[in-house]
Amino acid sequence: MSETSAKPVLLSGGNPQIPKGYGDAPVQAWIAAAPGWKRAVWGRLDRLIGEIVPGVRKAVKWNSPLYGVEEGTWFLGVHVYERYLKVSFFRGAELEPPPPVGSKQKHVRYLHIHEDEAPDEAQFADWVRQASRLPGERM
Repeated sequence: MSETSAKPVLLSGGNPQIPKGYGDAPVQAWIAAAPGWKRAVWGRLDRLIGEIVPGVRKAVKWNSPLYGVEEGTWFLGVHVYERYLKVSFFRGAELEPPPPVGSKQKHVRYLHIHEDEAPDEAQFADWVRQASRLPGERM
């Protein structure tokens, strides 16, 4: 089987196993491999992030897409779980209003997107706009 025809493995919970990489291509591979409704939802939000943050930097690390403004720092990441997409705002506690789900990490806040609850794109866009202006997290 050639490398291009190999289908990515879905890890526990359905998160696609995508090799570490920088740029849009690995993120698009992750989106293409995301299961079911999660593919369409994150594909739309990925495009929205690109519209809000021109020149956004993208990467896949630890099998999760990351988004940043400066090389090597990130303001947002996403991960697939069985029942939802988990969007991590790495400085989410500084956003107004903060995303709804807390974290054990002081500055991190999450947005959980479920199949039967369309994300509020206006609120998401506002969080992305705010998050992209804060210092990124080195990872």
